[in-house]
Amino acid sequence: MGTRRDGREAAVQFLYQHDMHSASQAELAGDFWELRPAPKGVRDFAESLTRGVLDNQPAIDALIKTHTANYELNRIEIVDRNILRLAIYEMLHSRDVPPVVIINEAIEIAKRFGSDKSGGFINGVLDRVKLDIPRPARTAG
Repeated sequence: MGTRRDGREAAVQFLYQHDMHSASQAELAGDFWELRPAPKGVRDFAESLTRGVLDNQPAIDALIKTHTANYELNRIEIVDRNILRLAIYEMLHSRDVPPVVIINEAIEIAKRFGSDKSGGFINGVLDRVKLDIPRPARTAG
């Protein structure tokens, strides 16, 4: 598995833990990385993603609410909610990765960690969010 995919998966797992315990990133990090060891590159990438998601969570959650009108945020499966948060953060702030690549990565992570319906749900929400992102869907920058 590549560094970025592994980092994204670790970020989703960390965000899940954060969602369950609502402690600070610093408080959770030590135990998390002890239980899920990773090479420095993976850890650095995952930590930058989680920091970005947590720093921008109110705006990210507002986008999720806008594009999931029939769902309350707290009723979306925790794994799915955090995959959406991560992918939306990347679409907004990772200019080096095209949105369609981010969506594909999110779907693959959803298939691995979510329910049978997670991939389709994630795809549907992120396709709608992508329309609000003012940059090309298939190219970086």
